[in-house]
Amino acid sequence: MSKLIQFVYPAIFVKGEDQVCVSFPDLGIITDGETYEEAFLFAKDSLRVYCEYVLNCDLEISEPSFFEKVDEINFLDKIMLIDTVVSPQKLK
Repeated sequence: MSKLIQFVYPAIFVKGEDQVCVSFPDLGIITDGETYEEAFLFAKDSLRVYCEYVLNCDLEISEPSFFEKVDEINFLDKIMLIDTVVSPQKLK
């Protein structure tokens, strides 16, 4: 049985007029949603797709920053740890 691979990265949530923008500063991923809940779900899905792509292409993936460091730099925004799990069986 293959082991699942878990990834956890800090994400920055910024509320705009019509949307909530989410960015992963370590990965360059940006997504958004109309509500925090929708933005959270899109962020989780974006992280999963990104991690699967990187693993499929045998690319290096950046190490996640410490939550406290991201929170300190972006203290006016909401910061959350977002996780995803990738099954090696789904790769390639």
